[in-house]
Amino acid sequence: MGTSTRWRGPSGDRWSSAAGRLARWREDSRNADQRLEEIAADQLRALHETLRADRSAFGLYDATRAAGEKLAGALGPLAAEGAESADALVARLVPEVGGDGGTLADAAVRRAVAAAVREVWDRHPELDGALDGGAARGGFAWDILCDLYQVFFADVVGEFLRSVVAEHVKLAVPVLIVTDPEGRIADWVAEKTVDLVPNPCEVAAEATDPAEAVDTAQSVVGGAQDPSAVLPRIAESLVPRAVGRVLGLITDEIAGEEGAAA
Repeated sequence: MGTSTRWRGPSGDRWSSAAGRLARWREDSRNADQRLEEIAADQLRALHETLRADRSAFGLYDATRAAGEKLAGALGPLAAEGAESADALVARLVPEVGGDGGTLADAAVRRAVAAAVREVWDRHPELDGALDGGAARGGFAWDILCDLYQVFFADVVGEFLRSVVAEHVKLAVPVLIVTDPEGRIADWVAEKTVDLVPNPCEVAAEATDPAEAVDTAQSVVGGAQDPSAVLPRIAESLVPRAVGRVLGLITDEIAGEEGAAA
């Protein structure tokens, strides 16, 4: 994006409409929370429509897919090694998964890595004690790593839109900065999209159940039984689907979202 010119956010009718609704929003108004959710839905739809028209827009698709593949590759070592704290895991994964690129999408990916780690750590309070000492305690359980995988992809979308909304706030309604609408919108978007991300652990479980076999997962699993060998490969195979769903490129599975508030 360069260092001397401030990015003014994406342009277009849908983005302008969402920005206009944000400019009229007030935290102390009637139904403020509902209206903010509607604005978040506007922002998410605008992003989806933009990417459907041009998958290369903002570099978000490529950045998310590359980071997802790196995260999938990191799952096996994390299952073996663990981490002594959320801060230590953030310090490891942000450069490993997010890289050092300078685009808005790259920055959103790095923030998403950090946000996902902290959210999953908060979901599993047992981590504070159980993983002290890392590999000596056996590393991360796979259900935790699969949670991390799902939350990461959702947080990429939320963090990207956080930046968009922050620019709209600064340009149009600077008084709203103190109310943090961008943070609340990012949280809503991540919560909205997280269930769209396939869970590698669930796919693996289905693939080992003869009654509910998943052909794609079975082809990845082959004859292996060790989760540390199987699950990273499944996670990597699911990256295109995960990215497609959260970025609105796989539309048959987000029909409900497309009918959200206008």
